[in-house]
Amino acid sequence: MDNSSGVGVLDKAVLVLNALEAGPASLAQLVTATGLARPTAHRLAVALEHHRIVHRDTQGRFILGPRLAELAVAAGEDRLLAIAQPVLTQLRDLTGESAQLYRRQGDARVCVAAAERSSGLRDTVPVGASLPMTAGSAAQVLLAWEEPDRLHRGLRGAKFTAATLASVRRRGWAQSIGEREPGVGSVSAPVRGNGGRVIAAISVSGPLERLTRSPGRVHAGPVVAAAEKISEAMRRSS
Repeated sequence: MDNSSGVGVLDKAVLVLNALEAGPASLAQLVTATGLARPTAHRLAVALEHHRIVHRDTQGRFILGPRLAELAVAAGEDRLLAIAQPVLTQLRDLTGESAQLYRRQGDARVCVAAAERSSGLRDTVPVGASLPMTAGSAAQVLLAWEEPDRLHRGLRGAKFTAATLASVRRRGWAQSIGEREPGVGSVSAPVRGNGGRVIAAISVSGPLERLTRSPGRVHAGPVVAAAEKISEAMRRSS
């Protein structure tokens, strides 16, 4: 067998998955594509189905299963965090403010990475913190490029408006002034994955005494540059 790992059953399972990469396949088509004996192909496909790595379509044909998509998302998350961490550190050093990376999870945004200020008052958001999608510049960014119906649902109870999000799309960044927490401002920009889809928001946050009442004027440039740096690295690594 070509590309043998020395673990026969695993090599045969990979043959099945490689065959399904081309699209749905009946058992007969799997046998033809893999060269496996019919009982072997059937046994492997059913075993992979048990683990959700293979699935059946409405016609009973074998297709790639949902578990692969879940693993792909996890791999993308790991790649995103590995790429983002040094950029967050650079952004913190450049702006002198705490920097965070947020991803949307349902009706919340979760801080998945951060670089904190090393001294003085720290307006930090701990990694793993779940914050509402109804306030803050990162929430604006994560909502602004959503499909229209999902965007309008997200505006219910929000402290920002559709006009705010239109402005975010136009200029490519968002700012908030005491929106989530009194006295704290932030600036955020979108991180994009394949096809230009917004997959995260990168932010800096700090007291309005430093960020002023126009935080975007102070920090939009470096925040947008950091977002573009992560986005470009994600495109190269995909």
